[in-house]
Amino acid sequence: MFPLRASFGRECVCSFSRLCSESSSMRIQCYQCEEMKHNDCSTPEYIVNCTVNVQDMCQKEVLVKSDGIHYRKSCASSGACLIASSGYQQFCTGRLNSVCISCCNTPLCNGPKRKRPTNSAATTTLQTNRPLLLFLLALLLLLLT
Repeated sequence: MFPLRASFGRECVCSFSRLCSESSSMRIQCYQCEEMKHNDCSTPEYIVNCTVNVQDMCQKEVLVKSDGIHYRKSCASSGACLIASSGYQQFCTGRLNSVCISCCNTPLCNGPKRKRPTNSAATTTLQTNRPLLLFLLALLLLLLT
């Protein structure tokens, strides 16, 4: 166990299998499928309950192949997902053989994109999630060393 003082002054205790968060015991639901075309797996039969305190994010991979766009969707741990998404960023071109990996932490967020009400709402969401993602990545790197 590692004591951790977050930048907002609250002290948490983290273990390797769990990151500090007030909702760490919450179970997230994600879509899960392998190599589906046309985003087919965003229907109720592909919804799974992720493992509590381990898989706290949803992951979505978009692969551009010669026969079309393929999707992989799954539950993921925040550390693994953030490392994978940053590692594949250079291959996310939208062209043939492109691979894009994205991570999100709300229920069923790896489904089809929803239309956003305004641009200001999208900007606010991006600005509030970026520090959290950077904090989680730094925490993971600290725990791995």
